[in-house]
Amino acid sequence: MLTAFARAFKTPDLRKKLLFTLGIIVIYRLGTHIPIPGVDYTNVQKCIDQANANQGLFGLVNMFSGGALLQITIFALGIMPYITASIILQLLTVVIPRLEALKKEGQAGTAKITQYTRYLTIALAILQGTGLVATARTGTLFSGCSVASEIVPDQTIFVTITMVVTMTAGTACVMWLGELITDRGIGNGMSILMFISIAATFPAALWGIKKQGDLAGGWIEFGTVILVGLFMVGLVVFVEQAQRRIPVQYAKRMIGRRSYGGTSTYIPLKVNQAGIIPVIFASSLLYIPALVAQFAGGQSSWKTWIEQNLTKGDHPIYIVTYFVLIVFFAFFYVAISFNPEEVADNMKKYGGFIPGIRAGRPTAEYLSYVLNRITWPGSLYLGLIALVPTMALVGFGANQNFPFGGTSILIIVGVGLETVKQIESQLQQRNYEGFLR
Repeated sequence: MLTAFARAFKTPDLRKKLLFTLGIIVIYRLGTHIPIPGVDYTNVQKCIDQANANQGLFGLVNMFSGGALLQITIFALGIMPYITASIILQLLTVVIPRLEALKKEGQAGTAKITQYTRYLTIALAILQGTGLVATARTGTLFSGCSVASEIVPDQTIFVTITMVVTMTAGTACVMWLGELITDRGIGNGMSILMFISIAATFPAALWGIKKQGDLAGGWIEFGTVILVGLFMVGLVVFVEQAQRRIPVQYAKRMIGRRSYGGTSTYIPLKVNQAGIIPVIFASSLLYIPALVAQFAGGQSSWKTWIEQNLTKGDHPIYIVTYFVLIVFFAFFYVAISFNPEEVADNMKKYGGFIPGIRAGRPTAEYLSYVLNRITWPGSLYLGLIALVPTMALVGFGANQNFPFGGTSILIIVGVGLETVKQIESQLQQRNYEGFLR
């Protein structure tokens, strides 16, 4: 593999793409450390240093921003608005005929949907930036910090608008950097930035576990976490690569004097067909009642129940609810992202059929049957992987940003595999050996 990396840097155009990607990553990481105007940076650091600073409702968003959210920097919102906008547009494509028609128009329609995604990203950035500023002003962002209410000393309307505009501009800049990587670098730009944001939190989280440990100065806990992480990476790689291949045979057709078809291929149905989306959906949905309870005034029975049962990661009700939501959203997302009837119609149109299955409706029913069967182990796998941080909370006394959490591992492995495949394909195009021999 090291030889393959050396050959990649010896290829001029591939070296240029890799160096360009690394340069964008450096710019992105610099932006995550530049505080926005109107924030008392000293008080922010005091709150981050306290034990409860990395816990609470903002753990997931802080992870996606590479720790920039709690530091309230210009890239505090990170790529979360873009991820949310992309998911919303993907869901709306199924229910809005106009978007569905655009999707079928090819490259022109895709470009139009991308433009809508950008507009929605800016709107969500304004909304989320306003919420972040409001939580910072009231001291809710850092629960348990003695100087949390002094993070924004000047609470005038001008300073508030300046903070929101700065974070929105930062989100637009992150979106632009991601698109630059996609166009001129290696891999999907947004996925690369997400990968970097999560990987950047690993060293501090691992060292925090080492400092909190009691056995041999914390090195035993540190080593145990590393071994658990390696095992999880291997498990995720195995499942993410697993797929059910449905054989497809195309009939031979004569058009004029030329013969078409007569080839064999397959439809790859992944075990984890939904990817990371169900975990993000379930996490976001569980944050809503806790967020409502946090901002609700007074003390009522429903607020007490939510605070006791749906805000603590190690509570049985939270665990069961989280697991059930992941399984539900896995089936839901697979149902809207893969249409067996459409696939069966396309196969029938071009003379394709599954051996032993009649074309048309029987093919669609067979694909639905296979898809439902492989979605069950995929959804259970997602649920179990996502519960790893909860086990860490109980076993190691770690915070909710446990480095080898399900969401982070799924993204790290998925993006890493996809990027390595792209580099390997470019190496093979130039008659070089790839990473796998």
